[in-house]
Amino acid sequence: MDKKSVIIIGGGAAGFFCAANLDERLFRVKILEQNSDVLQKVKISGGGRCNVTHACFDPAELTGFYPRGQKELRSVFHKFQPGDTMEWFSTRGVELKVEADNRVFPVSDSSQSIINALVNAVTEKGFEICTRSVVTAIIPQGTQYLVKTADETFEADDLIYCTGSSPKSLKMIAGLGHQIVEPVPSLFTFNIKHDLLKDLPGTSFPNAELSIPALKTEESGPLLITHWGLSGPAVLKISAWKARELAALQYRTELVVNFAGIPRSDAEEMLMDYKQDHPKKTVGAAKIFEVTSRFWQQLLKVQQINPEKQMANLSATEIQMIVNFLCQNKMQITGKSTFKDEFVTAGGVELKEINFKNMSSKLLPNVYVAGEVLNIDAVTGGFNFQACWSEAWLIAQDLNEKTDVW
Repeated sequence: MDKKSVIIIGGGAAGFFCAANLDERLFRVKILEQNSDVLQKVKISGGGRCNVTHACFDPAELTGFYPRGQKELRSVFHKFQPGDTMEWFSTRGVELKVEADNRVFPVSDSSQSIINALVNAVTEKGFEICTRSVVTAIIPQGTQYLVKTADETFEADDLIYCTGSSPKSLKMIAGLGHQIVEPVPSLFTFNIKHDLLKDLPGTSFPNAELSIPALKTEESGPLLITHWGLSGPAVLKISAWKARELAALQYRTELVVNFAGIPRSDAEEMLMDYKQDHPKKTVGAAKIFEVTSRFWQQLLKVQQINPEKQMANLSATEIQMIVNFLCQNKMQITGKSTFKDEFVTAGGVELKEINFKNMSSKLLPNVYVAGEVLNIDAVTGGFNFQACWSEAWLIAQDLNEKTDVW
């Protein structure tokens, strides 16, 4: 039997995982990657350690980490979930570890372990990896496709489109008839200029609370002061869930920050109790809340409260100032910054046009779509990769099953 020709456009996580799970007895496979290196996002993920997936093994719970794609991914994760991903890599010699926050990394702490496993799995099957192959056109020919690059034209019996979310790649699939939900950034940090944050980059808070009154939304979790403003899981969660709304506000709105992560009334009571129990203690040396000494000193400085003042002499007005600054601090978001190098977008191919039983296009015969080109995205923690692994696995299974061996 002649092997069927499969062209995979995009040499990222979804493209490689799909190829790695295709049956080499049935298919001739070419991966076309426009860059000089494949798996670039895998390489930089998790600070170069590669956050492979997340140790959440209940599909219903797992979908709760996806602002877009929740409903569609439930059936996908019932067929291939993080436990399956972990088993796939471990059987190929990549030892994995689950960290305290349930993120999963290779024991080597190097993304190269993941890259090697994927590239080896593909090359061992005799499949071809073509770098610097920029696709210029996709031309339907009945149920087949001509895929043109600057140098060559390939025939494809089946086409797997997993290009990522670049404007060019979205425009190309839109040209084939798919609707595109306009992409906007997700997973970004907030640019904020505020005297309280000045000179404190690297300062963190274990369980802060954030709210954006204009969007009637709030989040809690670890918070980090950066050179540009605020970051950390609490910020990234709110930026993911409200990606479209924040884009509509042009990333300019009021943010209310509770650095202490406790109710304002509780903070006031704690401060009053400390004042009563330690009247001779200086305000600057007081250890009342779960904040760093540097942050506490900065708070007093900005509020013009003398750190040498004894607690007994702290006025009622000063107590209110401290509590308000600590628990109800109103700051202006003036823009956004990309979170590290891990750019994620909300938007892409309209999900109603995809069959999530096998990730096939409902509009184009023998075309499959996976990865970030879809209008699916997740919060940080290995979830975006898991969607890629699961979607790619479904495509490979569908192709393997529908193609007879002989």
